[in-house]
Amino acid sequence: MDIHEALYTTRMMRRLRPDPIPLETQARILDAAVRAPTGGNTQRWHFVAVDDPTLIREFAHLFRQARAIEYQKYENGSGPMAAPAPGSDPTAHAETMRRMKGSGDYLADHFEELPLLMFVFAIDDLGGANIYPAIWSLLLAARAEGVGGVMTMVLRNVEDRVNELLRVPVGQGWKMSAMLALGYPRGKWGVAANRRPVQEVSSRNRWDAPFGVEVPQPLWPPQPESTADPETTTHPLVGCVNRFAG
Repeated sequence: MDIHEALYTTRMMRRLRPDPIPLETQARILDAAVRAPTGGNTQRWHFVAVDDPTLIREFAHLFRQARAIEYQKYENGSGPMAAPAPGSDPTAHAETMRRMKGSGDYLADHFEELPLLMFVFAIDDLGGANIYPAIWSLLLAARAEGVGGVMTMVLRNVEDRVNELLRVPVGQGWKMSAMLALGYPRGKWGVAANRRPVQEVSSRNRWDAPFGVEVPQPLWPPQPESTADPETTTHPLVGCVNRFAG
């Protein structure tokens, strides 16, 4: 798979089929994940793959409980996603949250059908700096295998029970970073289109200076060269316009 296809089409997939993921596929996914960079090469990470249906049912109950706690935070304005990013459209943010809740409801309602949960743990992780590259590599590797997934942290609301069920040696400093629900998707892969463009979220040399390049639409898949405007300076991936060009 082309790296740009993987980067552009790996997105959170919450509607997943119950088909089991072969152990060989799981091994390839995790083998890619542990190649991710880690500060000082400490590799203070641990991945717990859960495919026991009885255990998944336990986590289904916990997930629904933890999600209810999270939405209470959102409704009273204390949750991490309650407010839109500065400069973004509040209406668009509300619509995004509505869609996320819809797909999240599906995940919660069908949690028992998930074929694989992947719990990720780390020690002294500096806010995730040493574990999230591995998680993203895991999701990219899963995409290459045709496996979709979603990363969630809501189970941290019931972390003690998670640690108990998984027999986590918390005395050694291990803390849950995230849980990933993995499975073959029911829907289709596609580019996440509801993103603010590069020029709205980037700057150059100073916070309040323009980035200098406008990206009016996703640069993958690349457009045929015949669509390029010869009057502008374009990036090799057609559609990226250099506003610093004379």
